[in-house]
Amino acid sequence: MNYRTYSRSRAALLTVAAFTLLVGGGTFAYVAARPSMADRLVLTLGSADGQSMTGNAGGFSHRRLSAPDRTEILDADGELVATMTDGARTAHLIGPERTFAEPRFTKAKINTNLWIRLAPRGWRAGAEKEAWFSEWLAAARKDRSPDVLAVAMEYTYLGQPKKDRDGQQYSGNAAFGPLSNLDPDGRAENSDFYDYLGVSWTFPDKRERPAPSHILSLDCSGFLRMVYGYRMKYPLRGTNNPGAGLPRRAFAMAQHGPGVQLMPNTGRRARELDRLLPGDLLFFNAGPVQGANIEHSGMYLGVDDRGHHRFISSRTTANGPTMGDLGGDSTLDGTGYWALRWRTARRL
Repeated sequence: MNYRTYSRSRAALLTVAAFTLLVGGGTFAYVAARPSMADRLVLTLGSADGQSMTGNAGGFSHRRLSAPDRTEILDADGELVATMTDGARTAHLIGPERTFAEPRFTKAKINTNLWIRLAPRGWRAGAEKEAWFSEWLAAARKDRSPDVLAVAMEYTYLGQPKKDRDGQQYSGNAAFGPLSNLDPDGRAENSDFYDYLGVSWTFPDKRERPAPSHILSLDCSGFLRMVYGYRMKYPLRGTNNPGAGLPRRAFAMAQHGPGVQLMPNTGRRARELDRLLPGDLLFFNAGPVQGANIEHSGMYLGVDDRGHHRFISSRTTANGPTMGDLGGDSTLDGTGYWALRWRTARRL
């Protein structure tokens, strides 16, 4: 498991407060857990090889970990506050626990106290001493607006329409979009975030116009671009060429996308589950020819309440984004369709 909660005593007591938030016509449970004074919970992320500990100003300390290279920020009590990965803007922050579910398509649930946000710049070793980081971290720890995981769930079948002040719908249940005549299994990437919005878009490298038949639709890579690009403001490209920003198609994201590649694409099943954290982009060989080709993408959600590594992606069988098991279990472990076809991952 990529993140685990351990108790210092089997008799550790938790004070749990639970309440329900409405999410797009469905619900998800939001659970806040507070350990007893005698038995604090210690959260450990990833592998601890190459670990080193150094004190910081302001009551924080940090330690360096590898595979991938990253920095963990700890508070004065030694509790984990945030994880920052070298070369990536993705920040994993500790916050109130939440539960994500999609009961129509799976009985599994994701319980997590990780909140995924984007730092204003890519991380590098030593950045914890820079002025921008302390200011950003203080604000990010207080931020309870929808994070990457919550935004992703807004486009499942539970999502209800959300509109901006101009009446533009930017959120709500997304279809996969019309199937492609060019791809025998219909997985060709045709519905980007601007198709969902129904608005033209100018990228640094291309101008695009929406297809009327694709409005309110998101294909697999379009879903990731909607969440990270349009909603979280990560830079986007209009093409699949190398360059600054997240490219259009899954194969280009995997091959030369921004951020950090977490494991090489060897053309065989990826197995480095311990390197993953929620919010990581996942890439799959889903075509008729097995190998290193990438035809599908998704987002890692974490370990579900049944002990499986679960992801969310937009696909044809569920007609849009799903963390469920229709058309193949949305898990990376085991011998299911998607587990066998997982090839690599990237952290933005």
